[in-house]
Amino acid sequence: MTAQRATRPTALVTGASAGIGQEFARQLAARGHDLVLVARDRARLEALAAELTSRYAVSAEVLVADLSDRGALQAVADRVADPDRPVDVLVNNAGYGQRRSFLRNDVEVEEAAFDVLTRAVLVLSHAAGVAMRERGRGRIVNVSSVAGFIASGSYSAAKAWVTTFSEGLASELAGSGVTVTALCPGFTNTEFQQRAGISKPGPDFMWLDPARLVSDCLDDVGKGRVLSVPGLQYKAVVGLLRVLPRSLVRSRARLVRR
Repeated sequence: MTAQRATRPTALVTGASAGIGQEFARQLAARGHDLVLVARDRARLEALAAELTSRYAVSAEVLVADLSDRGALQAVADRVADPDRPVDVLVNNAGYGQRRSFLRNDVEVEEAAFDVLTRAVLVLSHAAGVAMRERGRGRIVNVSSVAGFIASGSYSAAKAWVTTFSEGLASELAGSGVTVTALCPGFTNTEFQQRAGISKPGPDFMWLDPARLVSDCLDDVGKGRVLSVPGLQYKAVVGLLRVLPRSLVRSRARLVRR
């Protein structure tokens, strides 16, 4: 192993097989990070690992895991906390699309979504926060959503939790050398909508480019920002949502989807 490889930082990205997670993996590799790629689809992960290894001369480890399974989640947490193979950047990106509203959905599906969207973020952030604080450096990125600022079912509630949790963890880690950033995108041109079985809503100007989104987020991470809201349109939306009466936000929430 060369000295260069031994000192290269490592980033672990969940939900890395597609969409925003895949874009994080590509851009972190381009910035000189080795990767640990986490998702359920082994074939996609191995194809991405081969691409990143060939294009950027980094190492790319594949870790297949369904984060709604507690045993699989613990295996990822153990990898995050491994002192012999430190993770310098954690990106909690794994998603869970919902086709139905809360009361029309099976509660087992809601529980699985809850585990992926909130419990996995909690468990992996704890593993990373403890390990990174001991080393005096690290970055945690939790992918939330503009949906967290509205009131639109359990997905919206989960993302509100992710944002508030990230803010609290950032305060707890202040001065430690470890930063926490909640990324709050709006509509983004990925396969998320297709895989969730959701039709594409909203006008074209409200849709974000994933490459620009991730680039802007990584710049915000470098600046130590706790909240990263990509796009002027969504900065305006979030600013408005924070001052509007909650009764009005609730009445309009049915019109808004991530």
